[in-house]
Amino acid sequence: MNFEESVQFLSSHINRSLTREKIDDTALDNMRLLAQTIGSPQMDFPCIHITGTNGKGSTSALISKILSSMGLNVGSYCSPHVSSITERIQLNTEPISEDEFAEVVSHLKLATSMLKITPSWFELMTAAAFSCFANNAVDVAVIEVGMLGRYDATNIADAKVAIITNVGFDHTDGAEGWRKKLIWEKAGIIKDGSVVCLGDTDDELEYLILQEQPTKILRRDIDFACIDNDLAIGGRHLSLRINDAVYENIFLSQHGVHQGQNAAIALAGATAFLGLEIPASIVENSFQDIILPGRFEVVSTEPLLILDGAHNPPGALAAAQTLQSSFTLEGTKALIVGMTEEKDADWMLSNLNATEFDCIFTTEASSPRSMSSEDLAKVASKYCSKAISCPNPEEALKEAIQVSSSNGVIFGTGSMYVVGALREANQKFQSKQK
Repeated sequence: MNFEESVQFLSSHINRSLTREKIDDTALDNMRLLAQTIGSPQMDFPCIHITGTNGKGSTSALISKILSSMGLNVGSYCSPHVSSITERIQLNTEPISEDEFAEVVSHLKLATSMLKITPSWFELMTAAAFSCFANNAVDVAVIEVGMLGRYDATNIADAKVAIITNVGFDHTDGAEGWRKKLIWEKAGIIKDGSVVCLGDTDDELEYLILQEQPTKILRRDIDFACIDNDLAIGGRHLSLRINDAVYENIFLSQHGVHQGQNAAIALAGATAFLGLEIPASIVENSFQDIILPGRFEVVSTEPLLILDGAHNPPGALAAAQTLQSSFTLEGTKALIVGMTEEKDADWMLSNLNATEFDCIFTTEASSPRSMSSEDLAKVASKYCSKAISCPNPEEALKEAIQVSSSNGVIFGTGSMYVVGALREANQKFQSKQK
C-alpha cells in the first residue's frame, strides 16, 4: 500500500451513508477492540491529553516543543490538518513521512479485515497514531481530543496529565444546561492518577472535575498564570508563572492575547508531566520559534494575507480581536470565509466583525459537510453590501487579491479546511510570480 492508497482506504470510512450497515457508533468499546487487534499500542507510553473548545492545537504544539527541547522523544496527535494528513501524526514536532504513514495504515487495513465491525475514519486515524508512537518508542504522546473527550476515540489512552483549555460554545445545540453537559464530556479524559490543568476555573467546572477524582488540580490564575501579555513585533512578550517559578520577558512568535493563555497552560502541563521546573532557556527557545500553521498565520504581504482556522463563535471573536489589535489596517479589508453547515453563520460573522470589511468572499472547502458558498453569501450580505460567492478558496483568493490594495489585508477563516486550501492557492500564486 502506497501513500495515496492509504489515504483512499481511510477515506472509504468517512461517509457513514455509504457503509451504514457496517459502521457502528463511536463508543469506546469499538475503539478498544480495534486497539487490541493491533496490540494495544496506547499502553506503551504515557500521555498528555488535551481537550477544550479552543486552543487545543496551540497548546499541544507548545507542549510538544518544550518536551522535545528537553530531550524527550515526543509523539503528537492533532487535528485537523492544514496541508497534508501526515501533519496529524508527528514525531518531535515534525510530521511523519508518507512512507511511514502508508506502512502504519497498511497494517491497520489488515487488522480491520479480522473485525466484525467497521471502524470510523477517526478511530482508524487514532489507532494509526498510537501504533506509530509505539513503533517509535516515544517517551510521551501529546494527544489532542477530536471532539469533546469522554467518548472520543483518543480516550482509550490514560492521561498522566489532562488539560482542559476552556469550555465555550461548540458541538452543542445550545439547549438549557449545555455548558454543564460539555464540561462533563470534557472531564471524561481525566483518569485515576491524572494531574489536571484547568484554563477555566468556575465552580461548576471544578465540581465536575472533582467527580473524576484527579490526583491534583492546577488552576489558571492560581497555580499558573500569564502575568504580562504585551503586543510585540511578530508576536507577544509574556511573563509566565508556574507555581513559584516566574519566567520573564518570554517572546512568543504568535499573535493574539489568547496565545498568552495557551502558553501558560502549556507550560503548566509540561511542568506537571516532568515533575520539575523547566529551565528558562528551554522555554525561551521553544516559544520564540514555534510555528503553528493556520493559527493567525501571516503567509504573504502586499496585500497582507492572514489565515486563521477559527471555526466557532469564541474562536471567531478572538480572531477578530487579534486582527484589530495586532495589525495596522489602513488599506482595503477583505474577508474570505467558509464553514461547515452545522455552524451558526450569523453568529460567526457577527463575532468576526464582518461589518468592518470592505468586501466578503464566501467559499467552501471540498467536504460534504461544507455550507454552500451561496447560502453563506446570503448571510454575509447582512454585514457587507459586497458579499460575493466563490466556488472554491482558490477563486476566492484570486478575487480578493484583485480588489485589494498593496497595503490592504485579506483575512481567511471559518474552517481549517478552508485555511489549508487558501495556503495551497497562495503557494500556487506565489510560484507563478517567480
